[in-house]
Amino acid sequence: MPASRISTFDDWVDLFGSWRKDIGVDYPEIANYHFEAKFGPTRSNEIEFGAYKGRPKWQRVLQIPDQRMRDALMNLIVFQGDTEFASVEQQRQLFLNSPSEHDRQSLCRVVTEEMRHGWQMCHLLISHFGYSGRVEAQKMLERRAFESKRLLGAFNQDVNNWLDFFTYTDFVDRDGKFQLTMLSYSGFEPLAQSMIPMLKEESFHLGTGQDGLKRIVKAGVVPLSVIQKFINKWIPVSYDLFGVDNSSSAHWFYVWGLKGRFDEPLAKAEADLGKMNEHNRYLYHLECKQLIELVNKSVPADKPKLYVPDLKFNRHIGEFANQPYSVHGELLSPREFEEHLKEMLPQREDIKLVEDIQANEPKWIAPKLPVQ
Repeated sequence: MPASRISTFDDWVDLFGSWRKDIGVDYPEIANYHFEAKFGPTRSNEIEFGAYKGRPKWQRVLQIPDQRMRDALMNLIVFQGDTEFASVEQQRQLFLNSPSEHDRQSLCRVVTEEMRHGWQMCHLLISHFGYSGRVEAQKMLERRAFESKRLLGAFNQDVNNWLDFFTYTDFVDRDGKFQLTMLSYSGFEPLAQSMIPMLKEESFHLGTGQDGLKRIVKAGVVPLSVIQKFINKWIPVSYDLFGVDNSSSAHWFYVWGLKGRFDEPLAKAEADLGKMNEHNRYLYHLECKQLIELVNKSVPADKPKLYVPDLKFNRHIGEFANQPYSVHGELLSPREFEEHLKEMLPQREDIKLVEDIQANEPKWIAPKLPVQ
């Protein structure tokens, strides 16, 4: 860890360049990208929910009336930024074996934009939160996903191959879409304005994942049972990313006007403050079902369809944490569950099979079709 703390944003930019080289993604396309903070318009100049509804959005941290609120806001920004840099670290080795030039360029765009999103969050921290913000922005580049030091468990897991990558970008990045959308309604205007460009960029990441899964299924080389295991790996960790059940933090984020519901502009009912995370997680679950239905259109009629694991399966946060529920939501004995996990999650032999296929089967993934 560096002996001294950064003093300016330029100091942080120097550290960012060192981080990029240290993790091994300083490729020319990335090094030549113009990193910058981007801001877009918000839906409203007024706070849209919570105790301060109807008041002007805060443009400066000191306008926020309570230190607890300011601390909570900084915490939201830190966690969001940490996920962005972590995902780059998770995907750093995929450049070595891209299935096509199209896929390499897609990966390059995904990781570059994730870096820019992390840059955006650190820009907010350094611009608005003084010494504490500078400290957190520096720490963001000192943690490493491959050392299991990132703040959220999903972002310390390995992304071993391109099936991992496409499943990750389809489902973990989709949780990111949910989080960014909820923050886009924030009463802190610089944060809300940051989300609009980030969401536009995030949509490419989601499309990359969904299209990649469709192309793998269409090619018919990777067994559907193995594809299902990777779906079972990433969707439950995405469920966990919404946070604990009956969350007091989510309650106060909403009351304080810092983070809305995913469907905030359309929601007709009053927010259930005791079930904020559950509400957003369930909407995510429904969207995952729609996505899998689209992928299943490429599954042959005589083959079993892919599916979304139950909300209770393999959870490590919330009401169902560490409980022995099957992928279909059935309660198992601890011994049955141990065997079930071996059957339903990628094992060492599954990872080796995927890696062998990707190394030796040129047509393991269908080519990307040109846009009509």
